[in-house]
Amino acid sequence: MKFTRFTVAGVAEILSGIIEGNTVKEFTGDLFGAYTLTGRTFPLSDVRFHAPLVPRHIIGIGKNFAAEGAEKPPVPEMPILFFKPLGTVVGPEEPVLLPRGTVEIRFEAELAVIIGKPARDLEPAEVDGVIFGYTVANDLGAFQYFHPEGHWTIGKAFDTFCPLGPVLETEFDYRTARIQAAVNGIGKQDSLMERIITPIDVMISYISRFMTLMPGDVILTGTPAGSEAVRDGDVVDCYIEGIGHLRNHVKAQ
Repeated sequence: MKFTRFTVAGVAEILSGIIEGNTVKEFTGDLFGAYTLTGRTFPLSDVRFHAPLVPRHIIGIGKNFAAEGAEKPPVPEMPILFFKPLGTVVGPEEPVLLPRGTVEIRFEAELAVIIGKPARDLEPAEVDGVIFGYTVANDLGAFQYFHPEGHWTIGKAFDTFCPLGPVLETEFDYRTARIQAAVNGIGKQDSLMERIITPIDVMISYISRFMTLMPGDVILTGTPAGSEAVRDGDVVDCYIEGIGHLRNHVKAQ
């Protein structure tokens, strides 16, 4: 199923819906629990997509893809992990704002995994059972704020630095995902999930050892080689086959 949050002309609030063909069916209730179709439907062409969920936590992993043709390093005993605050989240077509005084803001196309059940101390084989769905992410970072001793959170935390969308797809095989990105129409990233270093099941199992994962937690799973700095006026397109296309414009503040 494809879940979305959206707006339509003449309706002020953000609505929740399920996409079926060229129609969006509105629902109310808990995305991860009980929800009810309202009976209202909207043509897909009339809706504006927003981030497909309001996350509970956003947890990212760094340096998690090997370049094409390079030998993959062993899975690290302690992956590089960081948090992004909720203020980083924007939806498709919303601007990414470049903070004043920052340099080398890089885009990073990624697969985002959404947790659907409480989870603690998981074994890798148990991870699939707590995943609700997937979306496309652009995990931006201001590299001048990456601490030399490994502290990444400040550089990842600026408002608008985590576009998500366009939909939350529940029927998707992450093991065969293909991640692509372009800037101003020029391809920059193109990689299969086979280049990932810490596999998603191992990654989520590791995270669940030190925190209880809950419905709505978003795990950013790493970006392929090819990310680069973006500037005012750039358009960044992130694609994952089977989920969709996330586009955002870059704007100086």
